[in-house]
Parts: sequence; structure tokens; C-alpha cells
Amino acid sequence: MYDYDLLVVGSANADLVVAVERRPGAGETVLGGDLAVHPGGKGANQAVAAARLGARTALLARVGDDGHGRLLLDSLRSAGVATAGVLTGGAPTGVALITVDPSGDNSIVVSPGANARLTPEDVRAAEPLLRAARVVSAQLEIPPETVTEVVRRLPEGTRFVLNPSPPRPLSPEVLAACDPLVVNEHEARVLLDGSTEDPAAQARALLALGPRSVVVTLGAEGALVCDESGVRLVPPVRVSAVDTTGAGDAFTAALAWRLGAGAPLAEAAAHAARVGAVAVTRRGAQESYPTADEVAALPG
Repeated sequence: MYDYDLLVVGSANADLVVAVERRPGAGETVLGGDLAVHPGGKGANQAVAAARLGARTALLARVGDDGHGRLLLDSLRSAGVATAGVLTGGAPTGVALITVDPSGDNSIVVSPGANARLTPEDVRAAEPLLRAARVVSAQLEIPPETVTEVVRRLPEGTRFVLNPSPPRPLSPEVLAACDPLVVNEHEARVLLDGSTEDPAAQARALLALGPRSVVVTLGAEGALVCDESGVRLVPPVRVSAVDTTGAGDAFTAALAWRLGAGAPLAEAAAHAARVGAVAVTRRGAQESYPTADEVAALPG
């Protein structure tokens, strides 16, 4: 019996968000709206998204002993995330600087802060959490050696989901553990050195690198799922996007949870697309994430 449906190992940031008429080009200054501060970070986002859906969720992360760290802990706990694995100190809490344009698209710069101090030793110390989780998910806003240690410490039968964001080269050891590897089109291009622009070809090429399965998210065009049985399209859920910040994290969290519950890959991705669709109709990251009832109420 598992204590947690999902353990997320990853980042926790304060999101500093400014709305702009258009995102600046190189050397350009633009005026924006008022600064808004939200709890974020890919790890914390995934944990909150899963917990809001009803998953028993824990987070292994590191924050600073500061106001941003307290903001994150409050948000996690209010969503029902177990925070015994959230370590404090070593550096200021990570910060993401985000601009959002009127179409809902965003640009993000991340200062890792305490996230960069989440170490392999922290993973080893948290081994009881790993044993207690049905599924473990991770991202790349924490050191790559920490993600590798997670893979090495995975108990037999535990499923591993990785969103390689920000994208960087992955070792064969990490790739072989991914089930699935979840990427957007940009991340796919980076991992494949731009060798193909066709999403279906990207999915097949990524699968050939060694993961057990692959999901390529296509934004408003849906997603592709790929495993040994081939490539399948997950149709999009049509909504009017307001803010895409954190929507990919909501998708990955919902996908990981449904896979842990036994859903086939395409079915889990279809559910995740619905969760992401609700999230983009609201501003912010964690505060945009829906409950299971809100997802069920989405038309279609």
C-alpha cells in the first residue's frame, strides 16, 4: 500500500509576474502592469496541481528561510500537499521572472536559488518518501545529478515521469527510466538538436533514445503519445487562453496521477489535456489549477 499517489521531486519558486502589451526584444524596454507575486516552480506547481485533483501528493524540494519560502509552504499546505520533504535554507528561495502578453503567452527567466542546493544527499535522506510513492515525477530546475540520484533510488515498480525543462542533455540511465518523457515542441527540438520539426517524427526519435514512452505536448493542438505501439494524437480541448503560465506543469501532474491509477497512456494524456485547458483560462500558475469537479464540468 502506497502512502502517496505522487511524489514530486523538483523546484519551488516565487513567480514574479508582469503583464505586458508585448514581450521585449533584445535591448528593448517596455512598460508593464503591476507586479504580482505567486507561488510557483515546476515541482511545487506539479504537486499543487495533483493535490487539487485529489491525488495524495508529497513534494521533495528546497526553499529559502524567507518570505517567498513561507509563501510557497502556505500554498502547498493549503492545497493538501505533504511538505515533510520540503527542506529550508542554504540559499534564498528561487525566483521566476515572468512576462505575459495579451494572448496569454509568456517568457520566463529563472533564478534557481535554493533549488540548486537540492542535492543527491537530500534524495538519499528522503528514501522513505520514494518508497511511499506509486509514481515519482521530476523536472530539470534542480541539479541534474539530483535527478540521476532519484532514478537510482527508485524502488522496483515505481513509475518515473520526467519533464526535461529547461531542456538539457539526458544520460542513457535517466532516459531509460522515463515512462513517459514529457516534452513540448521546443524541448523536443533541443533534445534532438533540431534534427526534425515534425512532432510525430520528434516523438519517434525521442522514443528511440531509450525512454519507455514519450508525450509531446502541442499547446492548442493537443498532444502526441508514443510508445512501442506507435504514435497517437490526443485531440485538443478548445478554450480561450488567458495565461499559459504553469499549464504544462498541470498537464504533467495530471498525466502522472492518472498513469499511477492504471490509465493507459493516451487516456491519461486526454485527461491531462482537460486539466491544462482549465488552467489556461485563469491567471497565474498554482491558483489556476482546477479541482476534479471543475475538470469534469468542462464541456466536451
